[in-house]
Amino acid sequence: MEIKIIRSEQQYEEYLSEVSRLIRQNPSKGTPEADKLELISVLIEEYENKTYPIEAPDPIDAITFRMEEQGLKQADLVPYFGTRSRVSEVLSRKRPLTVHMIRALSIGLGISTDTLIGLNEPIPQKRNDFIDWSRFPVKEMVSRGWINKATSSITKTSEQAVSDFLSQVGFSFETAAYKRSLHGEAYSPTTKYTLYAWLARVIQKGREKRNTLGKFDRSVLSASFLKEIAQLSWFDKGPLLAVEFLEKHGIAVVIEPHLKGSMLDGAALEDEGHPIIGLTIRFDRLDNFWFTLLHEVAHIWKHTENSETFLDDLESSSEDKREVEANRLAKEAFIPRSLWKRSNAYTTPSIENIDKLSRELKIHPAIVAGRLRKDLGNYQLFGEIIGQHEVRKFFNIDFSKDSE
Repeated sequence: MEIKIIRSEQQYEEYLSEVSRLIRQNPSKGTPEADKLELISVLIEEYENKTYPIEAPDPIDAITFRMEEQGLKQADLVPYFGTRSRVSEVLSRKRPLTVHMIRALSIGLGISTDTLIGLNEPIPQKRNDFIDWSRFPVKEMVSRGWINKATSSITKTSEQAVSDFLSQVGFSFETAAYKRSLHGEAYSPTTKYTLYAWLARVIQKGREKRNTLGKFDRSVLSASFLKEIAQLSWFDKGPLLAVEFLEKHGIAVVIEPHLKGSMLDGAALEDEGHPIIGLTIRFDRLDNFWFTLLHEVAHIWKHTENSETFLDDLESSSEDKREVEANRLAKEAFIPRSLWKRSNAYTTPSIENIDKLSRELKIHPAIVAGRLRKDLGNYQLFGEIIGQHEVRKFFNIDFSKDSE
């Protein structure tokens, strides 16, 4: 193996395997193998620091981390906040930290004042200073029945209609309630107004489902939970069974076609403690549906507790460590990494080998075919078994307004 600077995820995986092999050999210090192990370890560390940088701590994250570290409950923080309700409001980000609280927490829990003040966080602008109401997709919102068509004073009325629609789900530009942190490759400054409109609709529909959902228990989320969903793909009505399964466990699934100009496959978020997954079914294919669904479930499991919202374009690659983790968990739930590259479906791709592996794993062959197309970078392969036009038919949704 020629040792070079790591420039790809594949090269990174190969170096990890080589390190594992060398460690098992336990080479003596000063030998070529020991020198090789040290050099590869340095390159891996450099790549990880660059690709998965450690982000500056968030004040609330720092407090909850210290609580877990010291085994504290919310009631134990009352001396620092004053009342139980204030503890709850601060930890749910509904009330800011005061100078008195920061001083008390810094002394009592030993958390840096810089972290508690949030010096590493960008200073937010006043929301009204940068709102361009004309960039909301008003015509599409009207055509989909989200807002009423303006009949007079068109600019003012449209602005008010959009504002009222957003405010229904807590997206008020004049208050801190609008502070929802957006992540994911689908987000960009040019599409943010479109995405906020779509997201507001998803939250609205998610709330309409609350009375029919089961109780959400975060502790059930696990690799085996993902695997159970993955194996529902084996059944003819798998997409419907998956939605039913998730909603039985308190996770609302909303199907809402994407708006014009947005490259959006799915979203994951929590609304007032209630998890919601939004799916656009932008590509009416089984392989895309199943991977998107498990990717968003992985976000719910790992990443959405602190008002984080993920808007995903899964055709794009991302170096965000949370997106990388969600991809890894979804892939592992369908086809374990230890099995994939040793399988005949990977080494000798054919419809017969794809079918054989899908039967072994009890997953739909479209998923295996989709994984092959992605890994090989050849999207002309196995088009006949990726489940084209096999998803939207299950959902009573009008996709005729889907813009792409």
